[in-house]
Amino acid sequence: MRSMNELGNDLYTGKTSFPFVGKRRTWFIIAAILVIGAALVPLFRPIQFSIEFTGGSQFTVNHVANPDQAVATEAVQSVIPGATTKVTTIGTDAVRVQTDQITEPEKSAAVKTALAQAFDVSEANVSSSFIGPSWGEDVTRQSLWGLAIFLALTFIILAIYFRTWKMSIAAIIGLVDVLVITVGIYALFGFEISPAAVIGFLTILSYSLYDTTVVFDKIRENTRDDGEGSGRTFGESVNLAVNQTLIRSINTTVVAALPTGAILFIGALWLGAQTLTDISLSIFVGTIVAAYSTLFVAAPLYSLLRENEPALKARDARVLAVRERALADA
Repeated sequence: MRSMNELGNDLYTGKTSFPFVGKRRTWFIIAAILVIGAALVPLFRPIQFSIEFTGGSQFTVNHVANPDQAVATEAVQSVIPGATTKVTTIGTDAVRVQTDQITEPEKSAAVKTALAQAFDVSEANVSSSFIGPSWGEDVTRQSLWGLAIFLALTFIILAIYFRTWKMSIAAIIGLVDVLVITVGIYALFGFEISPAAVIGFLTILSYSLYDTTVVFDKIRENTRDDGEGSGRTFGESVNLAVNQTLIRSINTTVVAALPTGAILFIGALWLGAQTLTDISLSIFVGTIVAAYSTLFVAAPLYSLLRENEPALKARDARVLAVRERALADA
């Protein structure tokens, strides 16, 4: 069995090659199924947005002996029958309760009292906060603006760096693919999207952009060196570049996913830190999706966009003709 170093050498020289470009129709079909599936998930399982986006009231009960979530729900509904509640255990001795907006100060005070009595703590151990709908709208608007500005700057910078808008288009489609699938996974498993998760989304888009840029830089190097005497078609040069950077992409993904997974585990199961959990979860999921998107979507798509250019099409035809003559002579 080959070692990782031997596999890396074989991939770099072309002795071993995975058909990222040659099987692109298959990869595109799989990508389309994933994207369409991710886009349809919210129709059957709505995306869960945090209180920062939707607005509402939040109560935190500290120093509880038994952080039973059912106790918190019953306490809130004893004051506001039928109230929608979301209860989260924080660490081992605290409970966070989120409800619909409670605008009446009397009801908010009554909920605090009910929670204190239910968990047998003093009211001083129950803190409350209120987030209005206008603040949630501001957070949503700023998040969307941040995403739009990021994608616009990405397109411009890549077009300038690589001197071709087709690389920008392929990279942007790869980024959108990452974002849609990641959000779909959030909806499918009921993960909550919070401002911290949005920060994580922008972080994984940056990671995906970094990974894509590394691969595209190698593609540019390979295709720039292809002249009339080259024995490779444009698609084969692109595929070679992806294979040459494959081990690096895998290593980068593992190195990024392992510590993020550790932070997610510690934040969710040990510390109960919601912000830490939200941002690490989005980065963990997005890192894995970003690696897939670069290899199976962005790079093959760039090859597809370029192969029909007249000059490249003519050169590829000459390469294939020479190859066929060589086989015939043999």
